[in-house]
Amino acid sequence: MSERRLVIDHMTLAYDGLFDVHELYALVNQWLKDKGFDLREQRNQEHVRSGGKFIEVEMLPWKKITDYARHVIRLNIRILNLKDTVVEEDGKRVNLNKGTVKIVLDGYLDSDYEDRWESKPFYFFIRTLFDKFVYRTYSTQYEELLVENCLQLHSTIKAFLNLYQYEYGVMRRPEQLKM
Repeated sequence: MSERRLVIDHMTLAYDGLFDVHELYALVNQWLKDKGFDLREQRNQEHVRSGGKFIEVEMLPWKKITDYARHVIRLNIRILNLKDTVVEEDGKRVNLNKGTVKIVLDGYLDSDYEDRWESKPFYFFIRTLFDKFVYRTYSTQYEELLVENCLQLHSTIKAFLNLYQYEYGVMRRPEQLKM
């Protein structure tokens, strides 16, 4: 069985206000595609309630680094009380969504994800020694790259959502968000 090491634990982003859900999905998908991640969507649920829609999307994109290691990012997007609104901008009507978004990022480094070193106990022992003494420098480099990718994705989504916040004049401080 492969070893999964948690590198980034619950990096969160919260936003309440106007945004476009379809553009948010497109932004995340395009960023993952540009960085070479293969997208795997674990869950995509939508519930219509009296206060608005509730959407939950869980993605597990992964990227092969070597034959032995890969990056996995768990991206959980929850949108609460989503309502369609129309905003007038420069005399044009723009269809947007209003709601609360909470995004949680987790970053994992998988080693021996193809289970090549698990068939015999001796191989497992050799793999453990290899990981501890030989492969340690590579592992730290891969972890740093994963942290950089997660921070980039986080800042890209944050900049996208803040664009709507400043463009439509809705200023809220983070402590005003209620989750």
